[in-house]
Amino acid sequence: MKNTNEKQTNETKKPVNFVQSIIDEDLKTGKRTEVHTRFPPEPNGYLHIGHAKSICLNFGLAQQYNGICNLRFDDTNPTKEDVEYVESIKEDVHWLGFDWKDRMFYASDYFEKLYQYALQLIKSGNAYVCELSGDEIKEYRGTPTRPGKESPYRNRSVEESLSLFEQMREGKFEEGTHSLRAKIDMASPNMHMRDPIVYRIKKQNHHRTGDKWCIYPMYDFAHGISDAIEGITHSICTLEFEVHRPLYDWFLIALNIDSRPQQIEFARLNLSYTVMSKRKLMELVDENLVDGWDDPRMPTVSGLRRRGYTAASIRNFANTIGVAKRDNVIDVALLEHSVREDLNKVSNRVMSVLNPLKVIIDNYPENLDEEIDAINNPEDASKGSRKVPFSKELYIERDDFMEEAPKKFFRLAPGREVRLRYAYYITCVEVVKDENTGDVIELHCTYDPETKGGSSPDGRKVKGTLHWVSAKHALDAEVRLYDRLFVDEDPLGKKGVDFKKFLNKDSLTILNNCKVEPGLKNAANGSLLQFERLGYFCIDKDSKPDKLLFNRTVALRDSWSKMNKK
Repeated sequence: MKNTNEKQTNETKKPVNFVQSIIDEDLKTGKRTEVHTRFPPEPNGYLHIGHAKSICLNFGLAQQYNGICNLRFDDTNPTKEDVEYVESIKEDVHWLGFDWKDRMFYASDYFEKLYQYALQLIKSGNAYVCELSGDEIKEYRGTPTRPGKESPYRNRSVEESLSLFEQMREGKFEEGTHSLRAKIDMASPNMHMRDPIVYRIKKQNHHRTGDKWCIYPMYDFAHGISDAIEGITHSICTLEFEVHRPLYDWFLIALNIDSRPQQIEFARLNLSYTVMSKRKLMELVDENLVDGWDDPRMPTVSGLRRRGYTAASIRNFANTIGVAKRDNVIDVALLEHSVREDLNKVSNRVMSVLNPLKVIIDNYPENLDEEIDAINNPEDASKGSRKVPFSKELYIERDDFMEEAPKKFFRLAPGREVRLRYAYYITCVEVVKDENTGDVIELHCTYDPETKGGSSPDGRKVKGTLHWVSAKHALDAEVRLYDRLFVDEDPLGKKGVDFKKFLNKDSLTILNNCKVEPGLKNAANGSLLQFERLGYFCIDKDSKPDKLLFNRTVALRDSWSKMNKK
């Protein structure tokens, strides 16, 4: 496990934000003497890049202030939760570089305590058992402009509510027939304060407690009390919970709980050309519109990891966008810029040809095989160099040749000389075409043996440099080119239109006839690479020596960097 307290030299410095200002003031005035945060995911899906921002914030603040951060699963809804999600969340948090040590908790750890707190609410006259149906409760609640009306069960006796609540726990009522509601204010301008449900009946097997419980606490009740039980000082959540804060505080006050965590809201991450909703992402998975939660097109942490994103690039991205009080949309190009910056430093360079065109060097010795020195990473001299085989027959990219080339086309054309990366100058002397289609199928060239290493002793210059692989040594590979999953900048922003209508039909292109350097045969799955001149790639988790699979992480072109240089 990486020590996240070590200085991470490849990461940008985290800017000061309003949450830090609140904490600084709390410590200065003595309101708090320590910082204790938590990351509280619901195990009902895989984490996405928005959760990564929250992970970086909560664990990062704990590190900054020499505090601690808990991982706590909000497992209060057994109908949607699964052990698979729990394990994926743990893996994602660790991969991002953070560790909760011995502080992994579940809301279900506190089910008995929460039940006792619910009894306390009833006994103090602050809760009652209601027999309205879900639709009736909604109708009685009113609207933001019209006060609600009280449930006919609101003023039943404490003794009756206690008896009914006990019967709810014993499973004597069916789902939807009874609920425990807090008694607050049906005329409150805050809809969440209009006698919210505290407990509901769900006769579902729980992934940790089995069939022990058939009543489950609501998030608003369980969350604040769980924070208090764990001694959380700063309960940091996204902006949509701002209207829930009065209820968060009300429960703690009504129950006379001494520990009073402070809820602080920040703007959630909204990313262009992306959907940031577990429910919507689950639709894509369930309808087989993507290849699972870790499909490299998905904004999930596992999808980004499989695509070749690094943990450092995601942490840098989170640091760069900062923590805001108001919602805004972040250009996905900034995320792509972050991963390019990191991959440029850490990824080895290799040569790969995605759309091969054969080149035969007529004057190259028939049986000669050479080993050409190639630099592994010009950004990191410690990575050294490698040997790349060179022979009479090569592959180049088909796009690097034009039979009738315009003036500003500096790659290969009849009669034109170019440089082969690390190798020699070659000149095209003949073009071979398919007799039936007229397609170019082969080029014949000559080489200058005096230009080994890619420079000419007589000082002549060429403008084009091509990557290549030796035909007799190349390995076959499948390469998957991923693009943005949606064609619309805001797939959820069109009222009444199904967001799936904006799926990008070209979000995945599979190339089956690619050629790569032979040195990649035994490279580890997950290895991060730059295919020279083509982009950043990684070896897929399902790749095998006899079937190499590569995913494109991101193209070389950096639109964000260019925009910010103007």
